[in-house]
Amino acid sequence: MDKANNKTKILDSESIAAKLKRIAYQIAENNYDENELFLIGVKTRGTQIAKVLANHLGNITDATIAVSTLTINKANPINEAIEYKVDLKKLNNKVVILVDDVSNSGRTLCYSIKPLLDFLPKKIQIAVLVDRMHKKFPIQADYVGTQLSTSMQEYVKVNLDDEALVYLE
Repeated sequence: MDKANNKTKILDSESIAAKLKRIAYQIAENNYDENELFLIGVKTRGTQIAKVLANHLGNITDATIAVSTLTINKANPINEAIEYKVDLKKLNNKVVILVDDVSNSGRTLCYSIKPLLDFLPKKIQIAVLVDRMHKKFPIQADYVGTQLSTSMQEYVKVNLDDEALVYLE
């Protein structure tokens, strides 16, 4: 962990790439008998991660990989409708993997699952790059890049644009 400007680097671009590749292999292993997987990323960084995972999965499995996005108000998920960019009826009897960059309390992921419960997915799994382990909601990620034990005052930042980086402020 490098410290600079009150920031602690947790993962560099090489580490992020390796963790996402490992997650893709875990997804493939746990869903080896599926011919179709739906990766749904929480806008924006969750979708970026879902696209990387889909690229890796395309290289290691014969399954069709669909990537989509969901939009949710993370601060107050009940004030605005959760928008999925996929017809949820298509998810009946399919494996759905919700993807986000950081899991803090579990609230965003818990509310993201709610609309799916009106349909009959075969499985709902969760993949996150960083799990902070501050669960207030009964949800746990199936696939985790790294787990951090942090204080509630610390903030995890994920940058997936120019130079991919995860750091703690």
